[in-house]
Amino acid sequence: MKKRFASRVLTLGIAAALMLTMLTGCGVRFGFASDPDDPNEEEKTVPIDTSIDTFEYDTSLEGTSITLLNSKAEIQTALEEMGKVFEEKSGVHVEVMPVTDGDSPYTKVVSLYNSGTPPTLMILDTTDVIALAEEKGEDLSGEPWTAQAEGYLTTVNGKVYSFPLCIEGRGIIYNQKVIEDALGETFDPKTIQTQDDFVELLDRLVDAGIEKPISLAKDDWSVGAHHLQYIYETYDGTSDGAAEAIEEIKAGDLDLNKYDRMSEFLDMFDILKKYNVAKADPLGADYDEMAIDLVDGKTAFWFNGNWAWPNLQDAGAEEDEAYGFLPYFMNNDPDDFANQKIQASPSKQVMLDGQVATEEEKAAAKEFLNWIVFSEIGQQMLVKTCNIIPPFQNNPYEPSDPLSKNIYEQVHAGTTFNASAIVPNDHWSVLGAAMQKYMADRCDRKELIRDIEDYWAEQE
Repeated sequence: MKKRFASRVLTLGIAAALMLTMLTGCGVRFGFASDPDDPNEEEKTVPIDTSIDTFEYDTSLEGTSITLLNSKAEIQTALEEMGKVFEEKSGVHVEVMPVTDGDSPYTKVVSLYNSGTPPTLMILDTTDVIALAEEKGEDLSGEPWTAQAEGYLTTVNGKVYSFPLCIEGRGIIYNQKVIEDALGETFDPKTIQTQDDFVELLDRLVDAGIEKPISLAKDDWSVGAHHLQYIYETYDGTSDGAAEAIEEIKAGDLDLNKYDRMSEFLDMFDILKKYNVAKADPLGADYDEMAIDLVDGKTAFWFNGNWAWPNLQDAGAEEDEAYGFLPYFMNNDPDDFANQKIQASPSKQVMLDGQVATEEEKAAAKEFLNWIVFSEIGQQMLVKTCNIIPPFQNNPYEPSDPLSKNIYEQVHAGTTFNASAIVPNDHWSVLGAAMQKYMADRCDRKELIRDIEDYWAEQE
């Protein structure tokens, strides 16, 4: 698995058994450290300016120790560095505890609660926050950083229990140089506004010598979550709309054979299939090879998210090169938001223990979160050290890699939509397998739709 999904402002009374397939990193290398699995690889750091620090620290908290459970492995070293700097400034010690391989964040947290030693803070998938918040979490609704994260807060029965850590987005990655070299002209992504526009561009690239211009991952997490969940998320471009679509499908009130977004999604997926560089053997496609193909110019597009930058970088891409995202074109209406915007949402949440932590520990943890948002140093480290896209309006720093930078720019330009679907935890594996059959032409649309409807009919 490479990734899971994200969330917008959710007003949820939905059962905790449902899982949000978040766009959260599981096996991708990001940010402060080089490959954490390679001790011989040189560690790369970005200088942080600590000369200006106007944050007001609570001196009464000096000597307090808190723990932070980290389920985003690629920023473990970065978080440790942040904790070290925060301790130097505040006197509060932050121990960063990694979720070990083989453990899910939810399982780890429940185990620690059962042992009576939960972490003070815990980085979780949004679905885990929803499941745990009311029983275990501290109400953070009154925290000042909530005003800086408008549109990116998760609420449970009207209360905020979690701190949105980062934004991640997905769409059709393009390599601008490859396109321009092939066509001999400047490429403006804004001119591609519909499925027909996209197909015309693909045909021109084929004529120019790029035989199959698209890389298409076959992994179940990709086809069963990143692709398929567009049928829920583009219902109206909101998380509430995605939840409504799912409820209507479960109740049998939304016939997928007549649902426009279903047919539009399959039209787009068929386009990706047709121009797939691995069309002859789509289920044999290699993920890492796709990054190489995009960088080397064998392909011009790769459906993926900004978490794919380390793969591209390993394949030889440079930060000063032009990579960006096109939307997942759903139809030929240039005014449809789905054709104008890419999906981008907060992908990890930080929950504060409200059950075991002392009042002093809670205060120290809240100060750490506010330091990340309001201190000049914390703002820099969130972006430069962790190399993630901040969901906070007051953070002036931009990520350095072109994919994250493009997401950042589109968020600020208003060309993203923030919708996420709450789905059961086996959604991407069960329906990912169904999508793989369709991808390999082992079933038709009717059979795929029947598999999707049967899946939802079995849910509580």
